[in-house]
Amino acid sequence: MTTTLRPEGPKTPTAAGGRTRRWLILSNGHPVGALRTTADPQGSQLWGRISELEITEGRGRGRGTFGALAAEEVLRNWGCTRVDVGVPEAATTARGLAVALGYTERALSMSKRLVAAPALPAGVSARPFDPADLDDWLARSAEGYRRSLVGSGLTEEQARARTGGDDPPNPVPQGVDTPGVVLRRLYGADGGEGPYGSIWVQLRLRDLPDGEPLAWVMGVEVSPDHRGRGHGRTLMLLAERECLAAGVHDLGLNVFTRNEVAVRLYDSLGYEVTERLYGKPL
Repeated sequence: MTTTLRPEGPKTPTAAGGRTRRWLILSNGHPVGALRTTADPQGSQLWGRISELEITEGRGRGRGTFGALAAEEVLRNWGCTRVDVGVPEAATTARGLAVALGYTERALSMSKRLVAAPALPAGVSARPFDPADLDDWLARSAEGYRRSLVGSGLTEEQARARTGGDDPPNPVPQGVDTPGVVLRRLYGADGGEGPYGSIWVQLRLRDLPDGEPLAWVMGVEVSPDHRGRGHGRTLMLLAERECLAAGVHDLGLNVFTRNEVAVRLYDSLGYEVTERLYGKPL
């Protein structure tokens, strides 16, 4: 049997200025699966992504492996220097395939259905950001994210490109009053001691299949002098309270696989892994 990859349609542009194309996986000319390749610019480089990879007929015959390798070759010919693939947590076979093909797990996506607003521990209080502090905090957050990207396997150049290079876009163009954004800091009960840490939540990252909004933790930081005292947990509880106050019942986040302390925290709070991100250089 001969397995081949054939375009299902033309290449189309992406919102980020790249291109994407869907392909059919054929066995002797008969469709047995499909996938999508996408390439988007990251600074001076192109990064590839494989998605929608599904074998509909004849699983266990190496067709998934062929599809992934063929997709990599497409992305390589498009000029991509790296490829990422997100694998749903339930897709254990696909996760095994990613590892077998040399992909390294970099990050987890986790989410939780929010039901009741949790109480905050005694002795703490939440306050909005002081607008005068926001720019410095965002700069520190971006630098911390860059270091985490390098720790997850990216090069310095790739990490800088992912964080916007020398002139990153402003994620909160209206500052602390940006619609749909929650920026809070944690202090002592009387507001005098602290800040213990900060939380940044996007109240509607995207819509879920049922049309309900999915909020996202964009950043959570515990001040260095106050780590190891449970403030990370309190900040997450604060994020949940803010979501429920806005009528949002689903909260998600990304966490780097190497950050085992954070992974354990989110797991203890009831967050479940929904997807694993794997990547490798091309």
